[in-house]
Amino acid sequence: MKIEVLSLFPEMFKAPMNSSILGKAQEKGVLSVHVTDFREYSENKHGHVDDYPFGGGAGMLLQVGPIHRALEALDERLVDHQLPASEKPARVILMDPSGETFTQKKAEELAQEDQLIFICGHYEGYDERIRQYVTDEISVGDFILTGGELSAMVVIDATARLLDEAVGNEASIESESFTTGLLEYPQYTRPRDFMGMSVPDVLISGDHQKIADWKRKEALRRTYQRRPDLLVNRALTSEEEEWLEEFRQEEQSKGE
Repeated sequence: MKIEVLSLFPEMFKAPMNSSILGKAQEKGVLSVHVTDFREYSENKHGHVDDYPFGGGAGMLLQVGPIHRALEALDERLVDHQLPASEKPARVILMDPSGETFTQKKAEELAQEDQLIFICGHYEGYDERIRQYVTDEISVGDFILTGGELSAMVVIDATARLLDEAVGNEASIESESFTTGLLEYPQYTRPRDFMGMSVPDVLISGDHQKIADWKRKEALRRTYQRRPDLLVNRALTSEEEEWLEEFRQEEQSKGE
């Protein structure tokens, strides 16, 4: 996968993009990340890429011109108004608090692409005309950051780690929280007993079916306790319905 980032602060990406899994993915050739300082595409002698909003208002807005020229330098088809969005050469992602909330499902969707382009804004907001070049608007949560760089890194990390060969043990991804629609089940490692806290007997029983059932049940229990909203639209099996009823009864017993 090829990732291009348009940012005013390219130095912010150096360590995160070249460390841990992302760094190894780039070493393997699975991923490439390139960051462009779009201030280079300013036509202002002072290198300004922002200006006051028409009609008044607080703060400054990112101008459309530098973004247009930066995208055009990457690929002229990105700014071709005659080309349908479905035929654009890459997904162009605008990091914006008003965008679609980022989820694991979105990461899985983006991981299928050959190229992603991220626009990281600053200041008060964007000139609305920038959105005509965008295929996706993404937010990482209902809060405001000083710029789009940190949120872009979150999306890149969550997406790139899903690429083939990016993670050493790909099976570990399959059971992660949100991938199955549930939170991940509790996990344990050595020592078997620590200060009176013991590993559940089933996990050292050697019975693979019982272990698999325990993991499914505990994943459901954790989701029910911590993120019940994830269960609202989930189609439950009869066994899962029984487990949920068991959890509810346990809660009632504790409350009595």
